[in-house]
Amino acid sequence: MDEIDCSRKDGDVEIRHPTHPDQLAGFDTEEIRSHYLVADLFAPGEVRTVYTHQDRMVLGGAVPRPGSALELTAEPPLRSEYFCERRELGVLALGSGSVTVDGETHELGHRDCVYIGRGTRSVSFGSDEGARFYLVSAPAHTEYPTRVARHAETTPAELGDQSTANVRRLRKYVHPDGIRSCQLVMGITELAEGSVWNTMPCHTHDRRTECYLYVDLPPEHRVIHLLGRPDETRNMIVRNEQAVISPSWSVHSGAGTHSYGFVWAMAGENQDFGDMDHVAIDELR
Repeated sequence: MDEIDCSRKDGDVEIRHPTHPDQLAGFDTEEIRSHYLVADLFAPGEVRTVYTHQDRMVLGGAVPRPGSALELTAEPPLRSEYFCERRELGVLALGSGSVTVDGETHELGHRDCVYIGRGTRSVSFGSDEGARFYLVSAPAHTEYPTRVARHAETTPAELGDQSTANVRRLRKYVHPDGIRSCQLVMGITELAEGSVWNTMPCHTHDRRTECYLYVDLPPEHRVIHLLGRPDETRNMIVRNEQAVISPSWSVHSGAGTHSYGFVWAMAGENQDFGDMDHVAIDELR
């Protein structure tokens, strides 16, 4: 069976349209993956972006070649002079590299994050050590200054229990009590060795879109990501450094064949981290 492509392109940007929950019941495996999985964000010497109409978020990956810089430009779907003209941007480094924001260079270590506010005219990425940069952007109507969050300086929330195989550390970077933003919320969760479940018990939040980027998963291992209405779930098999777009009506949870981490980011009507519609495990179908 040929792979189904349910997206389209405008310039070099892939466009993803929203889906109604009733549509999911009729999707086969390839249609599910085409709508919700972002499979190939990271390519050497490129900035790749995906524009989803779910809360108008943009996901991206930048992989500068050693000794050269990559510039983030405004592609046609944004209808803007520069990328952050009406947007804010969170960037998380996978490896060590630098992000230059309107001429000021910020050196980032592995899993450090930089927030870039609306009105920033120039953003570029560089690395001599092969870093990859994960980008998440949302529309913004308020300007906040550029700030850096260091992975080593954040205080993680300890979650889960070994008896349920979901011991994990959750670190918030961009949130109301940390780096301020207009609507973007962003952080990373790291599972302990021997734990495989994330976000279980799971939830939805009908006021926000959430996206996951799975990281630190060995090449031969996978995450089984759950999506869909709580009473009618589906799954996708996801490999390392692939992202998942979760509509507001969908659960977003998963179990791996190995421990891993995931970068989470949200945008929507509010920034209240606790605004969740919890789903008991025995309610899942």
